[in-house]
Amino acid sequence: MVGKKSASKVLFAMLLVLLLALAACNKTDDATPDDSGKEKDKPKDAQTEESGEKLYSIDDFTNIKTKEGEAIEGGSFTYGLVSDTAFEGTLNYNFYSGNPDAMVLQWFDEGFLTWDENYVYTNDGAATYESSEDGRTFTFTIKDNVNWHDGQPVTAEDWLFSHEVLAHPDYDGPRAGDVKNIVGMDEYMAGTAETISGIEVVSEKVLKITYKEATPSLITGGIWTYPLAKHIFGDMAVKDISSSKEVRQNPIGFGPFKVDTIVPGESVTYTKNEDYWRGAPGLDTVTLKVINPNVVVQALKKGEVDTVSDFPVAQYPDNADMSNVEFLGMIDRAYSYVGFKLGTWDAEAGVVKYDPTKKMADAKLRKAMWHAVDNDTVGKKFYHGLRWAATTLIPPSHPEFHDDTNPGAAYDPELAKQMLEEAGYKDVDGDGVREDKEGNPLVISYASMSGDDIAEPLAQYYIQAWGAVGLKVELLDGRLQEFNSFYDRVGNKGNDDPAVDIYAGAWGVGIDVDPSGLYGNDALYNFSRWENEENTRLLAEGISEKAFDVEKRKEIYKEWQQLMTEEVPVFPTMYRSAVVPVNNRVLNYAIGDGTGLYLSDIQVTQDKPVVGK
Repeated sequence: MVGKKSASKVLFAMLLVLLLALAACNKTDDATPDDSGKEKDKPKDAQTEESGEKLYSIDDFTNIKTKEGEAIEGGSFTYGLVSDTAFEGTLNYNFYSGNPDAMVLQWFDEGFLTWDENYVYTNDGAATYESSEDGRTFTFTIKDNVNWHDGQPVTAEDWLFSHEVLAHPDYDGPRAGDVKNIVGMDEYMAGTAETISGIEVVSEKVLKITYKEATPSLITGGIWTYPLAKHIFGDMAVKDISSSKEVRQNPIGFGPFKVDTIVPGESVTYTKNEDYWRGAPGLDTVTLKVINPNVVVQALKKGEVDTVSDFPVAQYPDNADMSNVEFLGMIDRAYSYVGFKLGTWDAEAGVVKYDPTKKMADAKLRKAMWHAVDNDTVGKKFYHGLRWAATTLIPPSHPEFHDDTNPGAAYDPELAKQMLEEAGYKDVDGDGVREDKEGNPLVISYASMSGDDIAEPLAQYYIQAWGAVGLKVELLDGRLQEFNSFYDRVGNKGNDDPAVDIYAGAWGVGIDVDPSGLYGNDALYNFSRWENEENTRLLAEGISEKAFDVEKRKEIYKEWQQLMTEEVPVFPTMYRSAVVPVNNRVLNYAIGDGTGLYLSDIQVTQDKPVVGK
């Protein structure tokens, strides 16, 4: 990751829930990723199942916009941020937490390093790097023409400063764990050292960092690449930075566009950064505005936006032939999931605190709830094949490490009932609802996000599926939660709402396969608050020196995926595709990694977007 629905939409939702409740289980084929930047044929006609459902495959999309027409000089571009809620407005990479803020950030700021289609860092970004023979020491050189939007050079001191802020005891963002592998970081965080011994400012533009361990993750996402402007934030108390006007109202970066004006939570206008290190962008201005999922199609057809951040794939079949856009597509580095609250966050220690007395502590209960839901049918009925049943917590966007031999937990409500019986969750009073192991009423509180038209029927389907095996599950507060409220209550700020027993969320996974940022015992984003010695061991081995052997690393993550299938602190529901409509006037636009196209390359062929027929 709405509004009031019309009577027809409510009826549609009820019909979908009924359809899903009656649907038989079918296995979808695993899709294969293509983020290589190579153009492919346009989407083929959908296949039609015996049920009459049209199914599409993400394999039939290209991730690069077709070039048609000649670019005009300059021009404007409008980007729709699809959300049913305002973006939070923490507009600095060192502090933001939600994806909506990342969508705002990408236009005016960036990291030093870019990566290729295999998710390996290149030297094509704002900085280059060299590593020592032992793979522990990296020397970074920031390019001479990389400057902040106020004209000040981006320096090695700025990069060091961002590390110091992330490691500060008053830091209130979610990314302190991203810098822990640096020599001297433990002492600095503990307050026993005044400097981080493993970071050396060699010169104004050269920074040297020595890591505790050489890991394969270092060159695929394990380096913190976002500086923090020391000349702006250096004299500010760390606890005040995230709420400062320099983050909220007048943010600064070194990206292709500069922030001009912000209407908090609603829109941002940007102007061209003539001094951008890659060269002046092709556009004069960009406008970002929040678009409700329910009006995305209308906004696209009317030419109110040139493209959107997240087109609701459920709406694709009815709009596949939209005349004024080209649909791009790719396998997303993301998956949807259901998580179980199994502990709390210990803010002082910076670790999860597992609580075996929690309501959802029995792994058999959790596994039974996975078996009770038919995610294959969800993918077909709700998403027409553009999302499909997930099996493990490493998605197929990382094909080397995704274990396609692991079936996860197939839809089997009878097995789910059997597991619940064996675990002691029985219907004591014969009312069709199971009690807990002590014979007391069992009511499971379920947090699920609001969104587009199918958010409500999707949540109700899962509730109904669990009800079919005798579990009483109710929406938290009796309603869906908007994005910011949902993640605050689930634990984004470290404050785990005890009213939440289970929750449905989505992860955008990193370019590196390492899942410790989501499931490590020191990861704030480990919202289930689950820890396990075997989990800790495998996560550590996955980024150890022996993991440089790719085959060994595959074995480690195969074992980890199986462990998570057995323990089920969360279970994946859907692998996701990104389907992105782009107005016909747009040139040099791509989605995914390694395409060689950047936001500064975007151009248009006419002053205003093409309007649909």
